[in-house]
Amino acid sequence: MLEKDTISLHLVREALLQSCAPGEAAIEVLDKAGIDPSLLGQPDARVSATTYARLWRLLARRMDDEFFGMDPRKLRSGSLAFLCRASMAQPTLGASLETGLGFLSLMLERMPAQLVRQQSLAEIVLLEPESEPNRAFTYFTYWMIVHGVACWLAGRRIPILAIELRCSKPDFCDDYQVMFSDNLRFDRPRTRMIFSADCLDLPIKRSAEELKRFLAHAPANILVKYRDPDSLATRIKHDLRQMPPETWPETDGLAARLCISASTLRRRLAEEGQTYQGLKDSVRKELAIVWLAEPQISFAEIAERLGFADTSSFYKAFRKWAGSNPGHYRSLILNETNRL
Repeated sequence: MLEKDTISLHLVREALLQSCAPGEAAIEVLDKAGIDPSLLGQPDARVSATTYARLWRLLARRMDDEFFGMDPRKLRSGSLAFLCRASMAQPTLGASLETGLGFLSLMLERMPAQLVRQQSLAEIVLLEPESEPNRAFTYFTYWMIVHGVACWLAGRRIPILAIELRCSKPDFCDDYQVMFSDNLRFDRPRTRMIFSADCLDLPIKRSAEELKRFLAHAPANILVKYRDPDSLATRIKHDLRQMPPETWPETDGLAARLCISASTLRRRLAEEGQTYQGLKDSVRKELAIVWLAEPQISFAEIAERLGFADTSSFYKAFRKWAGSNPGHYRSLILNETNRL
C-alpha cells in the first residue's frame, strides 16, 4: 500500500471518542501510534493509513475489542481472524458473507445483519433494534470490516452502488466516500449496503498462507484499498461532476485543460489502472443512481441528463454498470419491493 494513502484526523478523533478517555490516556495512545497529539486541533490534518491502522491495533489490544467499544458486547481480539477463517472455507462469496454476517450478528448486540438477494441486486441490511441510530463512524467501521474482508475473499473490489444509513450526515464525509461510494444517503429508514448480486457467485480460493499475509497487514490493507484521493483519476472525476455530461471534453480537450499531451494523459491513467472512458462511465453511473432515488425524475429525463440518445441506450448502459435495470434498482432503493 502506498504511503500517500491517508486518513483524516477526523477519523482519528472518532476512533478515540468511545475507546479512550480524553487527556493523558489519549495522548499516550497517540504517541505510541506515531501521531502527534497537536494534530487533533488541525481540521485538515491527515495521517498515513498504516499509522491509522497502528492506532486501530493499539486500541483493540488496549480494550480487547476490535470494534472500538461501540457495541455493548466486545468484538474480542482475534475476531477478525476467526471471521476470515470461517468465511474463506465457503465456496462462494455469497456463502462467505452469510457465514461472516452470522458471526458478527452473534458477536455484536446492536448490529445483527442479513444478506438479501433480490433478482440482480443484493443488499446487506442491518436489522437494528428500534432505538436511536448509531453514529456514522460506527456504521462505517462495520462496513469497512464486512466490505474489506469481502474484497479480499473475492480478490477484487466489490463495487458498492449505494449505502444508506439511519443516522444523520456527519460533518465529515470525504474519506467515507473514497472508501465506499459517492452515493451515501443519510436519515434513511434502514441501514444497508447495495451491490450487484453477480458478486455473490464469485468463487473463494484463499489459502492459509494468504490469510496469514492478509492478517499481518490488517486493517491497513482494507482502509484505503483501491483508490487514492490525490490521483489523477480522482481529480478528473471531480471535474466531470461539475459539468453537464454533454459538455464533457474529449481526450484531446481534457489533456489541453490539464496542460499535458493526450498520450501522457492516457499513460498516466493507465498507470492508475484507469481509462478516460471508464471514468466517464463511472461518473454517469454515480449520477444515475442518485437520480434514480428521486421518483419525480423520469427515466427519459435521466437519459437526457446523462447525454444518451434515448432511454433504451440508458437502460443498456445501466445494466452494464450495475447488473440491474434502472426500474428494478429504483424499486429497491425506494422500498417498493417486499420489505424484510
